[in-house]
Amino acid sequence: MFYDIIILVPAMSFIAAVCIKGLIVKKQSGKWDLARALGSGGMPSVHTSVVVALATALALKYGVGSDMFAVVMAFTVIIIYDAINVRFEAGLHAEAINQAIWEKRFKESLGHLPSEAFAGSLLGIIVAVILYYV
Repeated sequence: MFYDIIILVPAMSFIAAVCIKGLIVKKQSGKWDLARALGSGGMPSVHTSVVVALATALALKYGVGSDMFAVVMAFTVIIIYDAINVRFEAGLHAEAINQAIWEKRFKESLGHLPSEAFAGSLLGIIVAVILYYV
């Protein structure tokens, strides 16, 4: 069923990643925070989970030699690179600016640590493989 409508695979990975991230936020802060669970940054990377789930689903359905897999892999690499490098650096800049102006005006949690992206990747692969066999 999930592979008949392929968009359901990354959608399920999105839901799983947001739920896990929400549980981690709850454990760390002691309260539920939907904005942080849905927001950028944090463990696991929701962006990475979604794109890796889609790439894995297309690899399983069409093979790693397919044009569709090649396209989605290119975008997956760009998205993960952006999450780990570009958005992470933007978060560091926001933190420095907030310290310089003595107020928290800019959001600092924008990108991901490599471990957060790795966890998102692993989750995406697991979700895609499980749904392939359901």
